Amino acid sequence: MTSIHTLSRQTDPCVAVRGQLADIIVRHLGEKCESQTPIPGLSIHGTNRPSEPTSYLYEPSFALIASGSKRVVLASETYVYDESHFLLTAIGLPTIVQVLDADANRPYYSVKLNIDLDLASELITDVDARGLYTMPPETGMALGAVTPPLATATLRLVELLDTPEDIPILARALQRELLYRVLTSSAGGRLRQAVELRAQGNRVAAAVRWIRENYARPLRIKHLADQVGMGESTLHQHFRTLTNMSPLQYQKRLRLHEARRLMINQRIDAGTAAHRVGYESATQFNREYSRLFGTSPKRDVRTILNADFSQALFRTS
Repeated sequence: MTSIHTLSRQTDPCVAVRGQLADIIVRHLGEKCESQTPIPGLSIHGTNRPSEPTSYLYEPSFALIASGSKRVVLASETYVYDESHFLLTAIGLPTIVQVLDADANRPYYSVKLNIDLDLASELITDVDARGLYTMPPETGMALGAVTPPLATATLRLVELLDTPEDIPILARALQRELLYRVLTSSAGGRLRQAVELRAQGNRVAAAVRWIRENYARPLRIKHLADQVGMGESTLHQHFRTLTNMSPLQYQKRLRLHEARRLMINQRIDAGTAAHRVGYESATQFNREYSRLFGTSPKRDVRTILNADFSQALFRTS
């Protein structure tokens, strides 16, 4: 069953902050749709039109929209968020993303911060010492409401782009403030989850890492379960809880997303891309690609290149 996650729209006290964020993004994006900034882990994004559905591999990250809205599809789960809601991701997840609301009069602008897991770990230790409670995690992705303190903390971090000489001195402290607001929000359990999943002792995280590093190789569940020291049924249960996919489905998504990236970025044909990502049957590749992306590989790539959406495909930063 497909699930759609969204939060009801409410009176927004952060209009002025969003406007300031958008102004900074406009200044520093220039003519680009995306830019990695001098602030470690921070990227800014903008477009004046809705996008086609595109492949995106989310790393542990916090994403906030200053203007517009976006859809993120994770297996059978759909997350729709806008200026009043942020997206928090705990683990690398292959998704389909699409900008929904954007036009020349009201462009889409957003920021994304890849989470510094060492900084987050230090913060969680301090928060735990104070006895603060964070909600338990479910899947590796969650929506949360943008509060005035969280929006302001985001703005203070992004404002450093206007004073780059301050970045080495202030960026870490401002990231810590922002992560604190995230940790103490309704989605804070996902931040805790991101830190816990990094630990080598987490067996499901180890399974995810193995598949990401070996996605082109044949996947045998018994071998994977033995690799991480879990029973097959236990691995299936906990893997699906975290990623909303089985290990085989996760591998398939990684293969198809990578094949799409190769065809776009390297201009190779579908058969070559299929072979590189581990498919032995071109027919099976075409069938599964069409099921995921809604059209054949050749038609999909042609549409994307003609529409100049290639800048947005399969970013992993």
